[in-house]
Amino acid sequence: MEKDCGAWINLLSHKLKKRLDDTFQDLGITGVQSRVIYYILLHCQEGPVYQRDVENAFSLSRSTATGILQIMEKKGIIRKESVADDARLKSLVPTERAAELNCQVRACLRESDRLLTRGLSDGQIQLFKETAARMLQNLQEWDDCDAAPPQEAAADGN
Repeated sequence: MEKDCGAWINLLSHKLKKRLDDTFQDLGITGVQSRVIYYILLHCQEGPVYQRDVENAFSLSRSTATGILQIMEKKGIIRKESVADDARLKSLVPTERAAELNCQVRACLRESDRLLTRGLSDGQIQLFKETAARMLQNLQEWDDCDAAPPQEAAADGN
């Protein structure tokens, strides 16, 4: 039986997640945590980074992001600082530990990408990225359709 696109994406995702988790195990972090570290370090240079930014960047639910960030805080990778304008809001601040991990994280992510795309031309890689972006857009539009009120109810004013 031939795999459909969703099956291929699922297979790639699981293989990559396992590889990253195995690679980062010695550093005491997971593959997802490595990507969050990289994201926070990159974006904190532009201004404060908040949990909602991580949620949006990785398409995570609030509870999933909370769990990941709490573990990273316990491991001393980030700390949460209150924002002067809004005490409810906490910015995510990378610690020295995050900075120490950064070089290894970046190198591993580059190597993983190199291995993942080995044997592919630049054109094939670009086409894949464009295709994946379109598939993501399709899924977001599908989510938007599910969230929209049914057409009949909207027409009746209900």
